[in-house]
Amino acid sequence: MKKVLIVEDDPEIVHLLEIHLNDLGCQVLTSSDGAEGLRKTINENPDLVILDVMLPEMDGIEVCQKIRANNITSPIMMLTARSEEIDKVLGLEVGADDYLTKPFSVREFIARVKAIFRRQKMDDAAPTHTENPKFMEFDILSINIEMRKVLLDGKKIELSPKEFELLVLLSSNPGKSYDRTQLLNMIWGYDFKGYEHTVNSHINRLRSKIEPDMSNPKFILTTWGVGYKFNEELTEN
Repeated sequence: MKKVLIVEDDPEIVHLLEIHLNDLGCQVLTSSDGAEGLRKTINENPDLVILDVMLPEMDGIEVCQKIRANNITSPIMMLTARSEEIDKVLGLEVGADDYLTKPFSVREFIARVKAIFRRQKMDDAAPTHTENPKFMEFDILSINIEMRKVLLDGKKIELSPKEFELLVLLSSNPGKSYDRTQLLNMIWGYDFKGYEHTVNSHINRLRSKIEPDMSNPKFILTTWGVGYKFNEELTEN
């Protein structure tokens, strides 16, 4: 049974979501403010957090940031009445896995939840390959996958969860080009049609942190007309 936490201050929305999550066989927990939602997430470690942006005590963006700061990897689906693109990008940037703008259809909500659970099931069933490297080093760039630590010329670089996942994916397959849709599916776990700019913004932020010269990238290269790849000419040390 999947455990789902709903952090939402509108009782009608909570009731609606609770009904349909129960129909999916989920155990449902609820919270009406951000601070309590954060505490419950830390204490209960749910399989999914449904998080409204506009909340009393602590807004959803801050809750999402603090959840990720506590190294909790539960998928987060953000709900909001806001429709501005900047809010959607911000929600994904701070660690949300999915995003629905109110009003949303129940059918789409259920489809998104099922997609998240399917991805979890695939991840749980995937075999562990002991030959996969836990540490990679390319020139002045060092990546410790197990510790989620990145060093540039010996200096620790702070990456967001999605920036780190992008870096690991690309660097694990030097020379392989990924288009934006592939990266959305593989990193965010859902086909965010129309959100290709989210990949661009994440790549730009990642480059700003690891590239010695943004105008002439050394690690993350653009494959014109396709997407992005890791420089295959940088032999792993």
